[in-house]
Amino acid sequence: MPPCSRHLLRVRFFLLVALAGVAVSHGGVVEDAACAAANRTDAASLRPDRLTVLLSGYSERRLPLLRAIAGAYAAHPLVLAVVVLWCNPSTPGRVLRRGGGGFPPRVTVRRAASASLNSRFLPRPSDIRTAAVAVADDDVLPDAAALSFAFAAWQQQQRPPPTAGPLVGFFPRSHHLDLARGRWAYTAAQPGRYSMVLTKFMVLGADLLYRYSCSPELAAARAVVDRERNCEDILMNFVAAEESSAGPVLVEAGSIRDWGDPRNDVNVGGAGEDGGAMKDVGLSATGGLGHWEKRGACITEFHRLLGRMPLRYSYGKVVEAAVGEQGLCSKGGRLVRCDQE
Repeated sequence: MPPCSRHLLRVRFFLLVALAGVAVSHGGVVEDAACAAANRTDAASLRPDRLTVLLSGYSERRLPLLRAIAGAYAAHPLVLAVVVLWCNPSTPGRVLRRGGGGFPPRVTVRRAASASLNSRFLPRPSDIRTAAVAVADDDVLPDAAALSFAFAAWQQQQRPPPTAGPLVGFFPRSHHLDLARGRWAYTAAQPGRYSMVLTKFMVLGADLLYRYSCSPELAAARAVVDRERNCEDILMNFVAAEESSAGPVLVEAGSIRDWGDPRNDVNVGGAGEDGGAMKDVGLSATGGLGHWEKRGACITEFHRLLGRMPLRYSYGKVVEAAVGEQGLCSKGGRLVRCDQE
C-alpha cells in the first residue's frame, strides 16, 4: 500500500475516533448543563399548587395520539405546563409540526439529544416551575378526576425539606428475592404489597429529577439504563425510596385509558390510531417473558452497584373517600350499610 494511502487511512481512523468521542460525550454535556442549571434553581420558587406534565414520545406513528393526550393534560386546571420530550433524533422537525398545526397551546416540545431513557428524568428548570412533576408515557391518559386525585395524594405525602416524598402512581409492580437463582425478580404487584410504580404515570417531586440525573453515585446505574434501553422507572423507584425512606403510594380514582396495554383489541385504537399500531413502537426495549427477566436483572445490577437495596414495600392504596357510612346494619334480614334505606 502506498505511504499516502496509509496516511489517509490513519487520518480517517483518527477522525472517526474523534467523531465517536463527540457523539458519546454529547449526552454528558447536555446532562451536565441541565444539572448545573437545576443546581441554581431556588426550590422555594416552585409552585406547590400546580403540576408539570412530562410526556415522552418516540414513535412517529403515535404522534396523533400524543397530540391528543398532550392537549387533554394542558386543558386540566391543575396543570401549569406540558412538556413533550421527543426522543427520536431521526424525526424531521416538519413531522413534529404538521398535523393540525402541531401541538396545542401550553404544550412545549423539546427534542432530546439522544434516545436515552435517562432523558425522561433530566431536571429542566426552564420548563418546570412546579414542585410536582407527572412523568407519563405517550399512550396513557388518566381522566380529569384521576389526575386531580393523584396530585392531591402526592401533596398529602410531602415532608419538610430536605426529605423527599414518595412516588405516587396508578400502575404497581413488585420485586422479591429468588433464592433458588440468587437474584432479584421483577413481578406484578404481589397479593397485598408492591414496591414500585411505573412511568406509565407517576407523580414525583422535582427534586428527585436532580437526584436521579446529577448524582455521581448513580452514573453506573444510568449506564445500565442506556445499555438495556429499559429500567429507568425502576432506578427512579430506587432513588425515591432511598430519599423518602418509604415505598410508593398507589392511588385509585377515576379511570385511566391505556392504549399500550397488550390486552386491548387489535383493531381498537384512539385518536386516529390503530390499536395494533400501538405495540412495539415505544422507546423501551420490551416484550414477552424476556421483559420481566431483563427488569429483574436490572434490579439485581442496581443493588450490586449501590451496595444496598432501598426498595420498600407498601401495603395499601389511597382511594376516593366513599360517601356515606361504612357500618353495616341488619335490615329486612340482610346486612346493609346503615345509611341505606
